[in-house]
Amino acid sequence: MASSAATLPISDQQPVATPAFRVFLSRLSSSVRQGFARRRPWLEMVDRTAMSRPENLSEAISRIRRNYAYFRVNYITLLAAVLAVSLLSNPFSLLLLLGLLGGWLFLYFFRPSDQPLVVLGRTFSEWETLGGLVVLTIVVVFLTSVGSLLISALLVGVAIASVHGAFRVPEDLFLDEQESSSAGPGAGFLTSLVGVPGPPPVATRV
Repeated sequence: MASSAATLPISDQQPVATPAFRVFLSRLSSSVRQGFARRRPWLEMVDRTAMSRPENLSEAISRIRRNYAYFRVNYITLLAAVLAVSLLSNPFSLLLLLGLLGGWLFLYFFRPSDQPLVVLGRTFSEWETLGGLVVLTIVVVFLTSVGSLLISALLVGVAIASVHGAFRVPEDLFLDEQESSSAGPGAGFLTSLVGVPGPPPVATRV
């Protein structure tokens, strides 16, 4: 007697193992871990016996450059902490910034290029999506409190790092030649963070 149940076809096609967003998070996490591995001891950074007033402006600038080359990961961490505290103290700006970041990530960078954006039955082209995100970014950054909050936090963080760099005597600090060359003024954020030439690979549009 033949079975009345139909045999369902079994597909041997495997799902995508690692989505683009997961790859991006993995690489970002790896870059952050590598950067923190190069962080200098905080006690060495705040050693009171190594603090002194610079004699003139040129000496202060020289100290800032040498201290940045040595404590750059600490300075970036300090800057991120100031930015985080500022955003946490203003939840509305934090939500706006997270929404803007989510829009760029999921509507543009990690949306497959062969799948157009459809909102309320209307299909938006690639350029329309990009233009809408650019306009939204301008509105959020320049027409709300987000822009002034970010600028204020960055200025405070840079000021703290500059004051420390000017007063921290760098004569007891020894920097490897490779680290010194990677800390030039043209180095990007992630380049400065991980201390390697060139930015780490990041997930791009698929």
